[in-house]
Amino acid sequence: MKVLSSLKSAKKRDKNCRVVRRKGRIYVINKVNPRMKARQG
Repeated sequence: MKVLSSLKSAKKRDKNCRVVRRKGRIYVINKVNPRMKARQG
């Protein structure tokens, strides 16, 4: 998992990426390609 200052770049990498808020943190998750995970905050 990458920790990024901007998640827009992570979201653009793959069309299956979703931005999710959990416990005050923002995550990019991808069910199809799990390597695309990223976190902010």
